[in-house]
Amino acid sequence: MSTSTTDHVGEHSNKTALLVRRIVAYTVLCILTFLCLYPFLVMIINATRSHPDIQKGFKVTIGGAFGSNFKNVFNNTDIPLINGLRNSLIVSGCCTILSTYFSALTAYGIHVYEFRLKKFAFAFILVIMMVPAQVSALGFYRMMYDLELTNNLIPLIIPSIAAPSTFFFMKQYMESSLPLEIVEASRIDGCNEFRTFNTIVMPIMKPAMAVQGIFTFVANWNNYFIPSLLIDKKEMKTLPIMVAQLRNADFVKFDMGQVYMMIFIAIIPVIVVYLALSKFIIRGIALGSVKG
Repeated sequence: MSTSTTDHVGEHSNKTALLVRRIVAYTVLCILTFLCLYPFLVMIINATRSHPDIQKGFKVTIGGAFGSNFKNVFNNTDIPLINGLRNSLIVSGCCTILSTYFSALTAYGIHVYEFRLKKFAFAFILVIMMVPAQVSALGFYRMMYDLELTNNLIPLIIPSIAAPSTFFFMKQYMESSLPLEIVEASRIDGCNEFRTFNTIVMPIMKPAMAVQGIFTFVANWNNYFIPSLLIDKKEMKTLPIMVAQLRNADFVKFDMGQVYMMIFIAIIPVIVVYLALSKFIIRGIALGSVKG
């Protein structure tokens, strides 16, 4: 057998092996995609079905109770859905802005400046990141009670300024994507530190801030633990509290159609935020590949 024939056979076998690997990879990805999207499919379909139909078991066919479920949720006087949506949007939106901005600002200060306790400050923030929220919840509630800030959205917003995990992500991103020469050149041109951060550093940090913005928004949108400790007024409750309240209703008022409809409504803002911020992530990845 000649050398050219051997090379042709080897090339053909390599192409076959590559094709098999691609088929296996795409098959696995399709299965994982289906498993991830299946709960959303169940939620959407059950939002269109009535409570008796849901009790009979899951069916792929769409029901005809979407309008009645939607009307029942908004007409439920025990659960003011509009107030819940407003409160959750205020808390999640403010927390996202404050957390991403001040975490990036803190990461900028530790990354750019050289000072004596720099390593200690970084290590201290990492230690705080490891402390779960449940540990400090009792003390936090007591402090808010003494300050008369219960049944208020302020305790749900202001603490988001200190976000150790967001800071850590920003710090790691700056180390790989923010050359210090840019900051030094800005200083030479006479630009002050805040203007340097706002006009030069933040555009570079858009992909990282978009990622953390999505995570922060989702985390605060779904946050149930702290709001349930601080809020008991009906008008100030956030959406997760209302969903839990609707699920824990007595037998007479319990309606699975309303539960699924409320969950369906609650997930729409998360999808909108993801679609709005994902373009910055894709743009950052594309820019990084061009630089590479």
